[in-house]
Amino acid sequence: MEGKRLFVRFQLLLAFVVILSFYVGNADAATGLQPPVKLRWHYYRKTCRYAEEYVRHQVEVYWGKDNSLTAKLMRLLYSDCFVNGCDASVLLDGPYSEKTAPQNRGLEGFVVIDKIKEVLEKRCPGVVSCADVLNLATRDAVHLSGGPSYPVFTGRRDGRSSSAASVDLPPPSISLEQGLAYFKSKGLDEVDFVTLIGGGHCVGQTHCSYIEDRLYNSSNSGKPDPTMKKSLLDNLRKECPPSTRKDQSDPLVYLNPESKNGYKLSTSCFSRVLNYDAVLGVDQQLPYSNDTLQIVQEFAAGFEDFRKSLALSMSRMGEIGVLTGKDGEIRKKCGSIN
Repeated sequence: MEGKRLFVRFQLLLAFVVILSFYVGNADAATGLQPPVKLRWHYYRKTCRYAEEYVRHQVEVYWGKDNSLTAKLMRLLYSDCFVNGCDASVLLDGPYSEKTAPQNRGLEGFVVIDKIKEVLEKRCPGVVSCADVLNLATRDAVHLSGGPSYPVFTGRRDGRSSSAASVDLPPPSISLEQGLAYFKSKGLDEVDFVTLIGGGHCVGQTHCSYIEDRLYNSSNSGKPDPTMKKSLLDNLRKECPPSTRKDQSDPLVYLNPESKNGYKLSTSCFSRVLNYDAVLGVDQQLPYSNDTLQIVQEFAAGFEDFRKSLALSMSRMGEIGVLTGKDGEIRKKCGSIN
């Protein structure tokens, strides 16, 4: 019952967020959403009036050329916010930066964010932070893939440091209990976990190395994961042969085969979880808890519920550990501090 009450409470707030995204004209009218610290609705209205329009246009251009951009930016934002907070530290270059951390191998989308930042610097130099660019661009890419156009409060500043050693992102083989605990340590909950982890894997690809244990040596048993459907196991083994040497390639496989055709968000990824057809172990564990099972079932049954939940969870993730006021800086280039 507790899980049911929690979910109902979120559904009410989610509907409110979606309404806000269309009708709220300023942050003062959005007091019910409680933006963190000094983040505000349309923070750049006076200093760079069309900042969000510039970002949206650029995203539309790049997404039109490569609609896998949605999955790339969602993962990039996740990798930024869950480490040191949403401070664009993941965008910084350097031999020991977050970009170089093993957990961030395969991250993409940096070039697009850099290009958008260049456009903004020409129009409003030194005004819009890379952290806000990343949050706004991800929102617009999600919307282009059929997701919600959720509200993004702005006014973040960019961090001045980045360290590979600080990257503590959990691996795809993490247990459900560990994953939930990790999210709660960031101020998020079960609904956010299912929405961001399960939903984030509705589009995009993953490297074979991240699922090799499920295919060949689950829990060091020397056998495949017994929860994986045999047809999925056979298909993935064809695409992901066992690693036998260091120089062996690490192919990419689709997290959701349906996303091959346009990278559109849908509820099919949640249906696959219920059918023991999930590629990643962390996704397949979602039905193991009554609370998370209920949420997966709800999303599998209705796309609109998932869209509303994604609106809130993306907004909440974008508020983790933000820098405002005199903290941080506004980088001229996203790859380097000023």
